[in-house]
Amino acid sequence: MDQMAVTSSAYQPEDDEFDRNCPRICGVCGDRATGFHFNAMTCEGCKGFFRRSMKKKANFTCPFSGNCSITKDNRRHCQACRLKRCQDIGMMKEFILTDEEVQRKKEMILKRKEEEALKEAKKPKLSDEQEKLIALLIDAHHKTFDASYSYFSQFRPPVRDQSKMEESEQSTSTDASQNLCSADSFAFDSFSASIPEGCNLSIDMSELPKLDLSIFGMFHDGINSPKRNEKLTMLPHLADLVSYSIQKVVGFAKAIPGFRELLADDQIALLKSSAIEIIMLRSNESFSVEDMSWKCGNDEFKYDINDVTRAGHSLELLEPLIKFQVGLKNLNLHEPEHVLLMAICILSPDRPGVQNRVQVERVQDGLSETLQSYIRAKHPPPGNRLLYPKMIQKLTDLRTLSEEHSKQFQSLTINPDCSTQLTPLVLEEKIGY
Repeated sequence: MDQMAVTSSAYQPEDDEFDRNCPRICGVCGDRATGFHFNAMTCEGCKGFFRRSMKKKANFTCPFSGNCSITKDNRRHCQACRLKRCQDIGMMKEFILTDEEVQRKKEMILKRKEEEALKEAKKPKLSDEQEKLIALLIDAHHKTFDASYSYFSQFRPPVRDQSKMEESEQSTSTDASQNLCSADSFAFDSFSASIPEGCNLSIDMSELPKLDLSIFGMFHDGINSPKRNEKLTMLPHLADLVSYSIQKVVGFAKAIPGFRELLADDQIALLKSSAIEIIMLRSNESFSVEDMSWKCGNDEFKYDINDVTRAGHSLELLEPLIKFQVGLKNLNLHEPEHVLLMAICILSPDRPGVQNRVQVERVQDGLSETLQSYIRAKHPPPGNRLLYPKMIQKLTDLRTLSEEHSKQFQSLTINPDCSTQLTPLVLEEKIGY
């Protein structure tokens, strides 16, 4: 193809108008054409024939009637008629390069290839180790996040109509073992099967520090109490959803390279502080900016603002939550960016209770460097300059949101007519080693 580029004419404007999907036919002999040569669409054979004839100033004579039909099979039989046909379709000797011009063009082509190779070499790339890290995190995410949301059917059903609440309560109270928020909920044997190899998880429900789920406005003592606030019809279902989601977050965290090497207390401290934030990051995959809802499979598991208020949230607390979801969605993150952002969120050295902050920060730095390398390699400038700072700002916004929700729920006063005090729903777990 280089030779073709050298011996062909300069760029032909007609090339842009030619349909690349249509077969190109040589205007001289009907063979398959390779492009515009010397101002006409021809095959390589006729291109070379015309160039040689012009350089030799050949003077051919037709041995026949001077009007031979030139085809792919007989084009060598009559050079005179073949040359005449070349000129008839517009081939011009002025487009033929001299030997010096050919040499210069060859040098230009070689120089351009060298420049392209150098540019490619300087292009930001991910190291093999970074590629492996991303692949591992994506695999862990897939194994701990069911994008089909099929498991939602095992939760207590969502109740949006108060009239159906008592019926739902009767069905759930007949078998306490099916309550996914009880201490014996979720079979951890089946959960462990969904965690990446080497990340075995055992749970002691009595020893893990409490995880504050107040960001969801969920309460514990009284979920199954007849004196529960009648408006919290969605509370049991969303409580099950969050309880299940936290287990999956634990599985994802344990698959992050370096996490299991941290102090046991630090692992627990990191999970205790970040679990809800990771759930919110993951929920962005199902969030729709069109109607501000979370679509988790079928319509039964499509949640809007009203559904969350039925679990104890106030609209004032939901506004910044929706704003965060919209802002994160608009970043249009790639899946590798999404999983790296979650890992960075978990491995935050400034979490309360973390003892060996230097070790945690070292792991987080590796994740941050990989994320920045991915952005440079996969996003063309200038857009890549601001993406990383925007992602980190989202983590800051999410932490502020989580802390603010926790403070506001802690300050809620309890109705004195209600004998059952409402306290934040907690899930007690312990990571096994």
